[in-house]
Amino acid sequence: MSAVFAQTEWTTPPDPPEFAAQSEPVFVSGSDIQEYKALPEYHEPDFVKAFVDAGKLPPVAERLPKEPLVFKTPNMPDGMGVYGDTMRHVIGGRPDGWNYIGGATQGWGGIDIGMYECLTRTGPLFQVKADELEPLPNLAKSWEWSEDGHELTMHLIEGAKWSDGEPFGADDVMFYWEDNVLDTNVAPTGGATPESFGEGTTLEKIDDATVKWTFKQAKPTQFLYAMAYGTFCPGPAHILKPQHPKYSENNYDQYKNAFPPEFLNFPVMGAWVPVEYRPDDVIVLRRNPYYWKVDENGNQLPYLNEVSYRLSTWADRDVQTIAGTADFSNLEQPENFVESLRRAAEETAPARLQFGARTIGYTLYPNLSGNGWGEPNELSQAVRELNRNIDFRKAITYAIDRKSLGESLVKGPFTTPYPGGLYAGTSFYDKDSTAFFGYDMDKAKEYLAKAGLEDTDGNGVVNFPSGTAGGQDVQITMLVNADYTTDKSLAEGVLAQMEALGIRVILDTVSGNSLAEYQQGGKYDWAILRNGSDLVSVVQGTAGLAPVGPRTAFSHRAGTDGTLDLMPFEQEMVDTVNKFIASADNAERADLMKTYQQIYTQNLYAIGLTQYPGALLINKRFANIPAGAPIFQFNWAEDNVIRERLYVPADKQTTNELHPNTLPNTPGVGNGPISN
Repeated sequence: MSAVFAQTEWTTPPDPPEFAAQSEPVFVSGSDIQEYKALPEYHEPDFVKAFVDAGKLPPVAERLPKEPLVFKTPNMPDGMGVYGDTMRHVIGGRPDGWNYIGGATQGWGGIDIGMYECLTRTGPLFQVKADELEPLPNLAKSWEWSEDGHELTMHLIEGAKWSDGEPFGADDVMFYWEDNVLDTNVAPTGGATPESFGEGTTLEKIDDATVKWTFKQAKPTQFLYAMAYGTFCPGPAHILKPQHPKYSENNYDQYKNAFPPEFLNFPVMGAWVPVEYRPDDVIVLRRNPYYWKVDENGNQLPYLNEVSYRLSTWADRDVQTIAGTADFSNLEQPENFVESLRRAAEETAPARLQFGARTIGYTLYPNLSGNGWGEPNELSQAVRELNRNIDFRKAITYAIDRKSLGESLVKGPFTTPYPGGLYAGTSFYDKDSTAFFGYDMDKAKEYLAKAGLEDTDGNGVVNFPSGTAGGQDVQITMLVNADYTTDKSLAEGVLAQMEALGIRVILDTVSGNSLAEYQQGGKYDWAILRNGSDLVSVVQGTAGLAPVGPRTAFSHRAGTDGTLDLMPFEQEMVDTVNKFIASADNAERADLMKTYQQIYTQNLYAIGLTQYPGALLINKRFANIPAGAPIFQFNWAEDNVIRERLYVPADKQTTNELHPNTLPNTPGVGNGPISN
């Protein structure tokens, strides 16, 4: 193994502090949650039935697929619901369009989760027994493997329709794959690349309701997770395809932005459809009359008629939910934890608060590409060469006081020092395989000198060696998300600690909508980022754990010639991740992740900062909130709670709907909501 250090160089991480406010889920089988079957009869809200009676909408049975997805009552915490009411969200993002598969973002905060459906589903898996863990069927209602395990045949829901009444089928799936994922000029918002589904993987249409995957590996069940949110959520080919450069005179930027936020009633397979957008004010989504999921009594879902998104700030999301002027928040900003706990404990508090595991973590990612990716200038190229120097990375990690960073965010038993890699408390984490380099400024300066850096001009900042970047001061540009106070606070803390080490750090704060472009374009030296699902669940987004392909790991991508300049330890990580993906043996997979964790943390592939829990904040009037629902594990809480099943009891319903008794566009009606 490359650059394995003596035990004296590191310790195992400290144990996280006890935190009694965390809750636990009730574990079930996937088959306890849902099934696909036809029911004797179907029902809908009275106001929707009025559209049918007026001849503006087909009967509900004709709008549903042959076998709808049926949610089972015993898995509903409060049983089958009733129709009505709205869920009010507040978000800090801003939409740039509805073309999710073409790279447009909707502003996050659960908008896309409410609009787009994917082949499989992972959000509810936090409650599925570990020995039965596998993605839930979704748009793909079933699948089977060939005898040799190299082919996977998927059966799509039959007879389902987009929200505009057009049929959904294999053509939508193939358009997403062939003209978006495989087209390197397109960057789907979910981050899908060909490597997300395995090198050399192919997909073909068998018939309108069947597709077949062919993999180089035998039975790589791992990729079923990559077919969930947000890496395989097809878009409506019937309106997107005519805008794609392959089939039009548009360029790729025009394709991405062909459906701006002002374009209402964009066809979706999700539970709600966009019907109103006011810049810097609000986005309103109304129930999809063609939604293809029901409860066991045949009531077409969702129960909630509307979801809305007030366009404000992420911090304001927590404040308004606590105050009762919004209904749902992923409490992920630790600066708000203490006040939120205090307020939720009051008898008159409108919202309840439920903490999950410590599955939020921040990492300093050095750009490890030395191959010209992102077209760095002379200074940035010199920084990248430093990033690839293990002595330099050790200097950085020793100079970081993680305990102080965590306490700068919130006092109390919330944060814990994070060494990087897999999170403590998650399924594949192994403490004994985790190397932790504790704060030691003397050692940090020692390793900085080993990396060939010293202050030659006496200004307190170390210089590059003579002949490298002109011997100038070591100055590093650090990419930071401007939308979150937590991100900026951590970045400022790291900046101060690097200043004490003798390194000048310049913060490059960009909005969340632009952050992905910077990452994908490689235009940064360092980046402080909140980690994704790969380091939480491991079984989801697994290809992102290492640069297994030219575009899978954002901190090390291929250069303009398409090749990766992997360091030896990175190649070991790649080999380990590929073995994990190919294995169906749970014991072997656990051992492989121990190896991965050891390579990652001992070689400082990236440098962990702090780790803490999140909490679900939700207005008390809502029913069917699953116990132990995390704000982030296999997906975000908006999917974990299964929003289409949430309801408000009749005696607690409000009059807060912004567009009562209206439906999104139906066939033959113009581009706007219609009223009964």
